[in-house]
Amino acid sequence: MENVNSAIETLVQSSNTYFLLIGAVMVFAMHAGFAFLEVGTVRHKNQVNALVKIITDFAVSCIAYFFIGYWIAYDTTFFASASELSANNGYDLVKFFFLMTFAAAIPAIISGGIAERAKFYPFLLASALIVAFVYPFFEGIVWNGNYGIQTWLEKSTGAQFHDFAGSVVVHGVGGWLALVGVYLLGLRTGRMKDNKLIAFAPSNIPFLALGTWVLCIGWFGFNVMSAQSMDGISGLVAMNSLMAMVGGIIAALLFGKNDPGFIHNGPLAGLVAVCAGSDVMHPIGSLFVGIVAGWIFVSLFTRIQRSSKIDDVLGVWPLHGVCGAWGGIAAGIFGLESLGGLGGVSVIAQVVGTVAGIIVAIIGGLLVYTLVKSFSTIRLSEEEEHKGADLSIHRIGSVGND
Repeated sequence: MENVNSAIETLVQSSNTYFLLIGAVMVFAMHAGFAFLEVGTVRHKNQVNALVKIITDFAVSCIAYFFIGYWIAYDTTFFASASELSANNGYDLVKFFFLMTFAAAIPAIISGGIAERAKFYPFLLASALIVAFVYPFFEGIVWNGNYGIQTWLEKSTGAQFHDFAGSVVVHGVGGWLALVGVYLLGLRTGRMKDNKLIAFAPSNIPFLALGTWVLCIGWFGFNVMSAQSMDGISGLVAMNSLMAMVGGIIAALLFGKNDPGFIHNGPLAGLVAVCAGSDVMHPIGSLFVGIVAGWIFVSLFTRIQRSSKIDDVLGVWPLHGVCGAWGGIAAGIFGLESLGGLGGVSVIAQVVGTVAGIIVAIIGGLLVYTLVKSFSTIRLSEEEEHKGADLSIHRIGSVGND
């Protein structure tokens, strides 16, 4: 009997490890989606830079999170023997991999906002600092109960801040951090002509669409695998993610007037918004959340295209920042039993947690970018920007130097 119990325990451990590993790989693949979404949106002279930024940000994020960020968030380090680290089939190591792919999404989100005029190494340094200090500070508060804030919220409102898969922790924080960087960089050269703002059309709709498809597929690993174990897996999460995604598409189609750029960002808006409450909402509620998110993205991105202060190339602030905030609050509304949800949420706690995430992102962004600016410029020169980041930084264009 003891042998049977041991075998069952080993099977459960190995199954959980494999389950989370598949999730980590799916979220890792989403970074290709971030890359191609940016490649398809920026002008041809900045496509190589978009690809390079995403993969190098991922590497830098991994190092920063491994040595500092994970320690801050979960009070866990990897300064132990390999035999200790590989206990329980290495589940703790795979958990790091999974959560690191979330952390690395922050610089990938920021990358789309600051595209076409940001210097490479200063923002790479900023990515490292954000993943090492800013993101894990808030991540630890929400997902590890650090500093007793979740306990205080539960006592005060009857529920903790609920963010199952990171509408606010990942997307909201990333989007509001991007807003700070976008504001500090200012308009791209050429956006203002004859005292009027002009828009730059996406360079490659097929690449943009490919990025969206890869992100949508990987997102089911992002959301469903946030359970982090086989016994926590829920078809409700998958169904809610699906309904919010299609809600975002329909809204973007209608409000975006058939524009392919809007239509391919619509599902992402819905998926961003549903992350927080995907485990507690009813599918019809998720559909509504996705529809509202699609409308938010189209309306707000259209508005900021006329702003002389905010030149957000991919619209990452409305997509991740604002739709993420909407998702955080929506979890407290549509997660209520009275609206068909599973309950256990509080609107007040969701508002407090969402606002806290925004504040952490803005203050953290100002601190990081101010520090980086203190010893380096963060923007390409006018000549470098005119030439394009590909040739100015990487010395090669997307189709070679012919």
